[in-house]
Amino acid sequence: MGSLFRSESMCLAQLFLQSGTAYECLSALGEKGLVQFRDTLSYEPAVGLNQNVSSFQRKFVGEVKRCEELERILVYLVQEITRADIPLPEGEASPPAPPLKHVLEMQEQLQKLEVELREVTKNKEKLRKNLLELVEYTHMLRVTKTFLRRNVEFEPTYEEFPALENDSLLDYSCMQRLGAKLGFVSGLIQQGKVEAFERMLWRACKGYTIVTSAELDESLEDPETGEVIKWYVFLISFWGEQIGHKVKKICDCYHCHIYPYPNTAEERREIQEGLNTRIQDLYTVLHRTEDYLRQVLCKAAESVCSRVVQVRKMKAIYHMLNMCSFDVTNKCLIAEVWCPEVDLPGLRRALEEGSSGATIPSFMNTIPTKETPPTLIRTNKFTEGFQNIVDAYGVGSYREVNPALFTIITFPFLFAVMFGDLGHGFVMFLFALLLVWNENHPRLSQSQEILRMFFDGRYILLLMGLFSVYTGLIYNDCFSKSLNLFGSGWNVSAMYSSSHSPEEQRKMVLWNDSTIRHSKTLQLDPNIPGVFRGPYPFGIDPIWNLATNRLTFLNSFKMKMSVILGIFHMTFGVILGIFNHLHFRKNFNIYLVSVPEILFMLCIFGYLIFMIIYKWLAYSAETSREAPSILIEFINMFLFPASETHGLYPGQAHVQRVLLALTVLAVPVLFLGKPLFLLWLHNGRGCFGMSRSGYTLVRKDSEEEVSLLGNPDIEEGNTRMEEGCREMTCEEFNFGEILMTQAIHSIEYCLGCISNTASYLRLWALSLAHAQLSDVLWAMLMRVGLRVDTTYGVLLLLPVMAFFAVLTIFILLVMEGLSAFLHAIRLHWVEFQNKFYVGAGTKFVPFSFSLLSSKFSSDDSIA
Repeated sequence: MGSLFRSESMCLAQLFLQSGTAYECLSALGEKGLVQFRDTLSYEPAVGLNQNVSSFQRKFVGEVKRCEELERILVYLVQEITRADIPLPEGEASPPAPPLKHVLEMQEQLQKLEVELREVTKNKEKLRKNLLELVEYTHMLRVTKTFLRRNVEFEPTYEEFPALENDSLLDYSCMQRLGAKLGFVSGLIQQGKVEAFERMLWRACKGYTIVTSAELDESLEDPETGEVIKWYVFLISFWGEQIGHKVKKICDCYHCHIYPYPNTAEERREIQEGLNTRIQDLYTVLHRTEDYLRQVLCKAAESVCSRVVQVRKMKAIYHMLNMCSFDVTNKCLIAEVWCPEVDLPGLRRALEEGSSGATIPSFMNTIPTKETPPTLIRTNKFTEGFQNIVDAYGVGSYREVNPALFTIITFPFLFAVMFGDLGHGFVMFLFALLLVWNENHPRLSQSQEILRMFFDGRYILLLMGLFSVYTGLIYNDCFSKSLNLFGSGWNVSAMYSSSHSPEEQRKMVLWNDSTIRHSKTLQLDPNIPGVFRGPYPFGIDPIWNLATNRLTFLNSFKMKMSVILGIFHMTFGVILGIFNHLHFRKNFNIYLVSVPEILFMLCIFGYLIFMIIYKWLAYSAETSREAPSILIEFINMFLFPASETHGLYPGQAHVQRVLLALTVLAVPVLFLGKPLFLLWLHNGRGCFGMSRSGYTLVRKDSEEEVSLLGNPDIEEGNTRMEEGCREMTCEEFNFGEILMTQAIHSIEYCLGCISNTASYLRLWALSLAHAQLSDVLWAMLMRVGLRVDTTYGVLLLLPVMAFFAVLTIFILLVMEGLSAFLHAIRLHWVEFQNKFYVGAGTKFVPFSFSLLSSKFSSDDSIA
């Protein structure tokens, strides 16, 4: 069973890394992913290392900042490459971390490339902005050409302002003279701002402006934002400098694009010709700049993927180096790591590879510890999904029994008990098989969240579908219909009176022609010879699909089956707890906890299983009316009725009294046995000292451990005192806390046996609900389509079958499947795992480059 049954043995090792080769050693360790580093600077070590060092006081803070600067440059490169629609080649899947001698060279190359790209991009944006402004200017000149036609004879000269008392401002000749002093502001404004702009001009300038506007036929790109929008060309004529200042300020507030307006037609032609020439030149320069920028980005895209991976690895190495401490000579780094014992040879080889060529090689040694190591359970692509189900409840404590090994079978089986249908299970199996068959397809592993969830649990779905096929055969249910594979064990013809002698006809209730014609329902009697010819070879007899009491029969069968499966499942969980006690050398827990728990479970609910199976075997169809009720007999076991009952078997009352006495005796042992034993054990010993040769785990999670540390028969390790070993101080023993903890555990177990047994009835309830929902779906759709006559039946059957398939997938497979999945998880977490599984450990997270994300985007950092 390997590490899947129990987490692997771990040891705490100290690495002594030479300063010159520490980077290479951690690079080799990161490629293999063997160890989990501990931060030696955040606590007080045993050998006088620096303590409580802040993040800013670490030795390699500058190197980490340099890696972050390289990350920033790479993020910028990725953004520019993505913006240019240049594909990113994958290149080498996982290049090694860059050597230290190449880091400065890589940094210089990236910085030089960034400066060049920023300069070229800045020039390109400037050229593009100038080009867009010139294009806008040409459109403005074209549209405003028709706005105002001014007389040439008034252009070069103008008169002084007339006296107001001599000429009226409304005089036409006076307005001609004032026209020489008119000013013009022209430009473009966004379509949505035109009405507000004109209203503001009228209110601010009190009507002394004339605004003319027209919409451009085509949309233009905004030089500032790059957004393609609709524009309006406007021409504002005003009189006076003060009003002109107001107009310009209003234009600035509305973000108008203002361009100079030519005074004469000749000037307009000159400006138009100059604009056309400059636009052609800008187009040429801009195309060449874009070509050069694309060439630079294409060259950068060839190596950006590998550079991203290398920078990530380099930053991870320096983060780990910051968790190390220097010795007094500052020539050696000391690191503490958790490592599986089986990987110690690989750790030594990685240190040798990293320090190859150095005068003094790096080395390691294991050290004793009192801390609980992290939990490592190795998985593969098949067992990973089941281990995730267990870890969602809680990561297992160090070296305790792992429920995932048994969950591989029990989880899909309990799911299938609730989801038992041959057709639905086969569809689920085919879907999971398709995912398994294409598991190496990159689009599946990089799909959306919901599909990725199905893909990660593909092997769980595969077994759930396979087990559902099996239970569907047991229930003889396929899309709510039965399959007659072996022929029914019931014979209808044997019920006719013509097939029996006159003497048998007088003794038995048989059918005749009148009974067939006038009876709505007919009942088969298994006591009549030839009616029942033997049980169906596998599963439920298909004749029950036609019976009116089918639901009553299946309810009784599934309810008793659920109770039997639940009690077996919980008892197995209690037995697994014995393996934990044996491993941790706590044999007293077997006699004072596990044995009373098993007696309490079996003497009550194990006896219930015995009565169910005994009634199945002891009573036949002939004596079925004399069979007592199991529920009544089980209740009478605790009520001690005054009158004698018939009972299932002779001597039943004496057996029940013995079982009840054992149950009553097991309860005080369960409540008081362990606390009293620990009190006796503590009073028999005083303060103690102990040392370990090599690595040994010392668990001090409760007062129980304090009493056990001095007993060599219960706890692992050698208690022999050795010179130079630290003595452990005697801790206070709190009997009240131990008694209260055990009392809570005992009450929870005794009451939980009742509630947990009833909780397993969800197997019966969900199986019944699934079968009835499937039957309703068939009756409302398929039966209607199949009963239509042949003229229109073919045309109606195809859409009915399609609708039936859609509802089957979304209601029965997805919704009912999710419901059964969640209930199966609940049965494992609450009813099964709490009998032996603590789940209070920490997960082993190795320093491994394979855990670094292989993806990067322009929106996120590459950390």
